Amino acid sequence: MIRTAVPTFAALGLFAALAASPVAAQAASGPSARDAWSFELGAGTDNRSKNASKSGNDGYAFGSATWQSANGLFYAGPGFDTIQSGGSRIEAEFVAGYQPEAFGYRFDFNLAYKNRLGADAGYDQDTWELTGNVSRAIGPADARLQVQYSPDAAGATRAFTWVEARLGWDFTPRLNGTAAVGRREQDGGPDYTGWNAGVTYDLTDALSLDVRYHDTDADTYGEQYKQALVAKVAYDF
Repeated sequence: MIRTAVPTFAALGLFAALAASPVAAQAASGPSARDAWSFELGAGTDNRSKNASKSGNDGYAFGSATWQSANGLFYAGPGFDTIQSGGSRIEAEFVAGYQPEAFGYRFDFNLAYKNRLGADAGYDQDTWELTGNVSRAIGPADARLQVQYSPDAAGATRAFTWVEARLGWDFTPRLNGTAAVGRREQDGGPDYTGWNAGVTYDLTDALSLDVRYHDTDADTYGEQYKQALVAKVAYDF
C-alpha cells in the first residue's frame, strides 16, 4: 500500500498555495511578444522513466509539441514515446501546466493524461499523473525537488507516489551535468529507490546529446529495473 500519498498531497498543496499567491504571479508575469509553439523530436537507446525501462531495454523514439502563453506562465500540448508494455508500442499523452516564480524559486505544476495505444484487451491502458516541481538556480548550480502522484497508473500498477531530488551544474554554456535520486512507492508493483547521473551537451542551439547511467535497488524484479547506460539525442525547433 502507498505510504506517502498523504505527504504528497500536502507538498503539492503547499506548492499550489505559493504558486497562487499574488507575489508568485507578479514574479512570473514578465511581458512577452506573443504565445509560442515549440517542438521536440528524438531517440534514445532505452526509454527510462523513474530509472526503470518502459521499452524492454530497447531503443525508442519520442516527440512533443508545446504551446506556451505570452507571459510564460501556462503551457500545454501533446506528446508521444514508443514503449513495449501490455501489447502496446506507443504511449500518447497530453500535458497542461502552470510555471510561476516566487522568492527566487521556480515552480512547475502539471497534469498529464497518458494512453497506451492499442494495448491488449483487458489491459489498463490509461492514467492521470499530477506532478509538482520546485527548483532554484544559483550561479552554475541548480537543484530541483519533484513530487508525482497517480491514483491509478497504466497496467497492473495502481496508485503510486514518486519523490525525487536532483542536483545540476553548468560546466560550460553547452555542457550540463545532473545527478538524481528518487523513491517510488506503488500499489501493484515493487517499491524501489532509483538514481541516475549523466551529462547533456548542446551540439548546436537545437540539437543535444544526453548520456546517463541509471540504476535501482529492484533489479531482482526484472530486467527493466537493472542498471543501464543510456544515450539520447533530441532536436528542438
